Amino acid sequence: MGKPNFRYVARAEAVVGWRIWDRKMKKWWGERYRDFPERLLAELNGDKRPGRLSELLRQAERSRD
Repeated sequence: MGKPNFRYVARAEAVVGWRIWDRKMKKWWGERYRDFPERLLAELNGDKRPGRLSELLRQAERSRD
């Protein structure tokens, strides 16, 4: 058994913070985040509940200001 093969992964970008990479579609998902988006990644790779994703995105936007 190896590591789980998650669809969404966070990648660090110099100076700007973190971005979420969609490994299946091979493109960036969402905006840049100053802090590591741990809860957002867990939801994207888990249940993908739209209401919860919206809430997490709003929280991430507030932390950028």
